[in-house]
Amino acid sequence: MKKLFIVPLMMLAVACSGEKAKEAATEAVEQESEETDNEVSVALFGEEITEDGAQDISSVAGNMTGKDSMNVKLAGRVEKVCQVKGCWMTMAYGEGESMRISFRDYGFFVPKDIDGKDVVVEGTVYMETTSVEDLKHFAEDEGLSAEEIANITEPETALTFVADGVIVKDYAPTMQEDAGEAHDHDHDHDHGDHDHDDAG
Repeated sequence: MKKLFIVPLMMLAVACSGEKAKEAATEAVEQESEETDNEVSVALFGEEITEDGAQDISSVAGNMTGKDSMNVKLAGRVEKVCQVKGCWMTMAYGEGESMRISFRDYGFFVPKDIDGKDVVVEGTVYMETTSVEDLKHFAEDEGLSAEEIANITEPETALTFVADGVIVKDYAPTMQEDAGEAHDHDHDHDHGDHDHDDAG
């Protein structure tokens, strides 16, 4: 298996900020393991994590019953990715249910072209109410039309995940991810505060 590890060299001071973020570069360190006829590229973003012990994401709602939050490692498939910066993505966990994944303290982002990829995420899941303003901002990130954005009129309470590390399977990133320019994501909550000890 061939593994590609992406380690941010410089954390952006503010993710998705209206001001220019500091230029960030990523360095790909390629590690060769056992060579097989069918090599699979695996990319790691954020903290170095493994697939060991990952639960299927379909179990998350049931496991959260009676809990405020939970530290857990989940495996599932990416639905959507922020098309401005890669600063969030969504994963389905049930029929018609999806969970937004952001990245701890916005210390790293993911590529914008990993929708449909199988991933493993490790971090904290919790229930959160997202304001109409933030929902509209996420919709802009997703590239929805002005009409679709205008139809967002109610806040949304749903499971939310803050990831410390992400494994993207069958993905070979470029040696340097484009840092680009950030945009405004001025949320009222601090994702870094959701750091609980009740591991899943």
